[in-house]
Amino acid sequence: MKGGMNEMLRQAQIIQRKMTALQEELKTREVEAQSGGGMVSAKVTGGKELVSIKIDKGVVEAGDVEMLEDLVKAAVNEALRKAGEMVEQEMSQIAGGMKLPGMF
Repeated sequence: MKGGMNEMLRQAQIIQRKMTALQEELKTREVEAQSGGGMVSAKVTGGKELVSIKIDKGVVEAGDVEMLEDLVKAAVNEALRKAGEMVEQEMSQIAGGMKLPGMF
């Protein structure tokens, strides 16, 4: 029985090391999302850091600040959602599909 427990602990430590390494890698991976039919584009990392925002000149020339704010917000939120999905998917592969509360 003790051997089984030791093996389980060893496996847990291996998974933990893999997850830590993956978390660091995911901080460098980028995902992109767009809004307004591509008029605004936002790029974020798996660490949920905003890397860039690109805005089509036509949106700025229109002078509708409120619409531009909405497009930026939509693009950033979608990029953050995609980054979260990417992280969750990668982590669940390491964890063997287990849903571990508070891990992602």
